[in-house]
Amino acid sequence: MKFQNYLSSLLLIIFSLAFVSCSKDIYRENNKEHKKAVRDATESIREIPKTKSELNYDTLSITDEWVGTTNFSIRKPNYVVIHHTAQDSLKQTINTFTVSRTQVSSHYVVSRDGEIVQMLNDYLRSWHAGRGRWGNDTDLNSASIGIELDNNGTEPFTTAQMESLLILLKRLKWKYGIPTANFIGHSDIAPSRKVDPSIYFPWKMLAEEGYGLWYDEEVVFPVLSPHEYTSIPIESTDDLPQETVDPILALRIIGYDMSDPNAAIRAFKLHFVQHDIESGLTETDKRILDNLYKKYL
Repeated sequence: MKFQNYLSSLLLIIFSLAFVSCSKDIYRENNKEHKKAVRDATESIREIPKTKSELNYDTLSITDEWVGTTNFSIRKPNYVVIHHTAQDSLKQTINTFTVSRTQVSSHYVVSRDGEIVQMLNDYLRSWHAGRGRWGNDTDLNSASIGIELDNNGTEPFTTAQMESLLILLKRLKWKYGIPTANFIGHSDIAPSRKVDPSIYFPWKMLAEEGYGLWYDEEVVFPVLSPHEYTSIPIESTDDLPQETVDPILALRIIGYDMSDPNAAIRAFKLHFVQHDIESGLTETDKRILDNLYKKYL
């Protein structure tokens, strides 16, 4: 009996150790491939430019010697693009980002409980943005850091997740000097293809913390004082007459790709209005837009 108990305990210990070992090694092969890819990228950077005699084609523009300058640095990210994963768990997202056939990745993934997983060096080009445009920039993958929030797109983001996101954004903004206006969403840069982060994302809160811009609510939603001298804040300004800038021009100034105006309007409303995003621009939306675009000039 004692021997059986001893054997059972021994087997339990062996199983536990094996389980822990497997848990630690689950991404070992993937991390090995990651390190190899980083080494390959490093070798590309270290490559010395070829001279005219070393090239296999005739050219008059290459000299017989190359001259190296010491005046350079690594190109740094200038945008942060925020996404939601549209998946049901952190594990599922990480699996998607570590399988080569998906051809998609991100620099960071923030879980529902606030855990931050870094998947790529900030200076390397993550495949998170895809085809898109913001202002004159048509290669956001090369100019940005991608942050994926573990969220399926149909639920609010958790408090722990937002707290961790703010900590991460603070570090990135300080480290790379990213302008306040350059914290944007995936739907902003790809309005015809993407709707993330969802309508639940707290863009106003982020702007109040210095990550992204927001309109002046006291200007867009003024307080009216009627004859009895009681102040009444109004929730809609659709009946207030005001000349506003051409919406298409204002959206273009902010940065939206206007090749599909309806998609750009929907993306704008997803970010700055966050209700009735399919209804087109109301007069209130135009007032928001008129106040907002001036901040991007």
